[in-house]
This record gives sequence, C-alpha cells and structure tokens, in this order.
Amino acid sequence: MALGVRDQVLESSRADILQAAARCFMDRGYTETSIDDVARSLGATKGRIYHHFRSKSDLFAAVFRAGMDMNFAAVEPYRSLKGPAAARWRRMAFVHVLQMINTKPFQRAVWMGVEMHLRGATTPEQRNVYGELIDYRTRYGNMFREVAFAARDEGDFVFDNPSIANQLMFMTLNSPIFWYAPRVGETQADREDIARQVVVCAYRGLGGKEEKLQA
Repeated sequence: MALGVRDQVLESSRADILQAAARCFMDRGYTETSIDDVARSLGATKGRIYHHFRSKSDLFAAVFRAGMDMNFAAVEPYRSLKGPAAARWRRMAFVHVLQMINTKPFQRAVWMGVEMHLRGATTPEQRNVYGELIDYRTRYGNMFREVAFAARDEGDFVFDNPSIANQLMFMTLNSPIFWYAPRVGETQADREDIARQVVVCAYRGLGGKEEKLQA
C-alpha cells in the first residue's frame, strides 16, 4: 500500500536521522556519541530525534538493523542464481563488498554492535534487542556459508576447516569498513574495481580455482 504524504515525510525524516546517526557512531564510537551530536550533525533539534527514537540505544539498534536490511536487499537477487555455486558466491560477495564501501557508516555500526554484544557491554534490555540483531546477521552470514560449502562440494573451492574458512572469508569481505576511504574524483566504477579485488582475495582464500575465476 502506498504511503500517504505524512507517512512519506516521516519515513524521509527517519531515514535522514539514521544516516546522520550512522556517521556519528562511525566517527565517534557508540559511547562518545550523544543524541545532541546526532541532532547537530543533522542540523535539527533533539526533539526531532526523540520523535522517532526513545533513546540512543534504540537509535543505534535501528542503524544496525538498517545496515543489515540493506545487505539482505542487495544480496537477495543473486542467492538463487542458477549455475555453479562458485559463480553465485562471486556475485554475492561482490555486492556485499560494495555494501561495505557504499554504506560504510551503517556497516561499521553493525560491527560495533557485534563487538558490544560479544563483550557483554549491554544492559539486560539491550541484550534482548541485540540478540535478535545478531541472529539476523547470522542468517545473512549463513547464506554465504551455504553457497561456499556447495562450491566446495562441486569441487570449485578447497578448504579444510569450515569455521576457519568462514571467518577468514568474512574478515576479507568486510575489511573495507576499516580501511576504505573515498578519493577525490572517485567514481562508482572505481569502487567496483576495489570490490572485485577484495573478492579475488577472498575467493583465493577459499581455494577457488583460478580458471574458474577467469571465466
């Protein structure tokens, strides 16, 4: 059902807040970011933030979920492609890396949320919310894991320990959230070239066959 004008305005306002919050969390970290910081970044009042979000924790969780929603939406068209699993993995991996580049502030928030959860740096109320978000992220990761395993079964990937291979795969594919920075004059084609290079590293790490990579 199409949104009414008022609902569209509210959705647009909420999206703007999430964008501003994601960048603040990336630049300052969770602890050092305040609702005041987000409001200043947005050029708005705190009241505008609190109209949509009850607290900083609520806002951060929304940024985390938005980042994962973006990832699912980007990968979904490729997860059921016909043909060899290795080719399907490459398409999924490519759009995933582009997500790490193009939506870096949101993806850094996802990483922060996972770190906070693992360290137990959350309140009891937050633990329930974060537990659901971690499960959401796990479901996303399992899509890649399943395709990588299928590629191994088809003889196109060669790796021994699935857990180690999976961890190293995601460390590589996620790595742009730590080192990528846009250059002056950079184009989307430039970002796609970076993504391809990252995918090649991860592909080789999974023991992918070079002749298949060139196909």
